[in-house]
Amino acid sequence: MDGERRPRPKMIQRLELRRATHRERHLLFRFLFGVTGSVVLAAGLVMLVTPGPAFVLIPIGLAMLSMEFVWAERLLVKSLEQAAVAQEKAAQTTRTQRILAAIATLLAIAAAVLAVLWWDVPLLPDN
Repeated sequence: MDGERRPRPKMIQRLELRRATHRERHLLFRFLFGVTGSVVLAAGLVMLVTPGPAFVLIPIGLAMLSMEFVWAERLLVKSLEQAAVAQEKAAQTTRTQRILAAIATLLAIAAAVLAVLWWDVPLLPDN
């Protein structure tokens, strides 16, 4: 970024408040919570290359793991900051840029449909 320090996201502030009570829970609960956070994070990472809500699951998994691990909190803070920067950039796009992006998307969809029809690509495997 340009050197200025951003305020901590509200999600991180809420997690910091919950961390104290989380640390008082039974060790088995904390272990299972960490395992669940790991599974959610892993599912989100898999969904980066497969269909699914990766950008929803990854922050949830990191938030769960941040209750126990500082590295997860650092990654979560970085990812939330990057999401905020991306959101600001998206809000600053011009109308022409949005129209061109929509046209490019439609052309890509049309190219995929034409490829399926032209090369007779089976959409479902034969039984």
